[in-house]
Amino acid sequence: MKDIKLIVTDMDGTFLNSEHEISPDFAAMYQELKKRDIMFVPASGRQMQGITKYFGDIESEIGFIAENGGYIIYKNQELFADKMENDLVVEIIKAVREIPKARAVLSAKKKAYYETDDQKFIEFFSQYYTKNQKVEDLTEIIDDSTFKIAIYHPDGSEKNLYPFLKKFEEYNLDIVVSGKHWLDVMNKNINKGIALKKLQQSLNILPEQTMAFGDYMNDIEMLKNSKYSYAMANAHPSVKETASYAASSNDNFGVLQIVRNYLDNN
Repeated sequence: MKDIKLIVTDMDGTFLNSEHEISPDFAAMYQELKKRDIMFVPASGRQMQGITKYFGDIESEIGFIAENGGYIIYKNQELFADKMENDLVVEIIKAVREIPKARAVLSAKKKAYYETDDQKFIEFFSQYYTKNQKVEDLTEIIDDSTFKIAIYHPDGSEKNLYPFLKKFEEYNLDIVVSGKHWLDVMNKNINKGIALKKLQQSLNILPEQTMAFGDYMNDIEMLKNSKYSYAMANAHPSVKETASYAASSNDNFGVLQIVRNYLDNN
């Protein structure tokens, strides 16, 4: 394993521990990556502001993949920003309202919108969508920069959301289980893997020079576009089947363990 030029990692369940914390050892490791001209890129289903808040000191030096690939920034420059058709957004919101306990978040470039009064959920999702606004009716929101609809279910997304929303795949949309409780609806061909490819092409970096880490199904395309792909010990079984290698769990900061091992041996 030599000549790594790009390290890309999912955030929740991968780079961050269960308390949503970064390892205290990351700052020193990043400086070593920087010396070797190895680019570090967080890639998440979160909105951009929910990722960059962790990297304030180096935000202008690195790249970010947000919204499951719908929004890409490199050194403060926007490389790509997707947008959904408003008519489809309205239909999806109506469908979500028919699912008991489901909660929808409309994620756009400047902020995320929600309509629920469920305070417990609001406090929970605000960890991921730090810039947000309460509205009376999501179907009346016209925001031409909407990347995706993130939908939450307290009893699990794979069984309680996907079966009821997969019909929207017929409308050129991707319905992606992005976490234990989350499902994302986006335009087709918007995912972390395609976003990573756009970034690789922009930086003239090959998949053979890329190391990637993930834990859930929305990371699979990204892992496939990296020669050195790692599934966390806490990853979904389908992610472990996809990845070429295994890393320790996020609570053991497995990403840093692998990167440190690479740096020490190359």
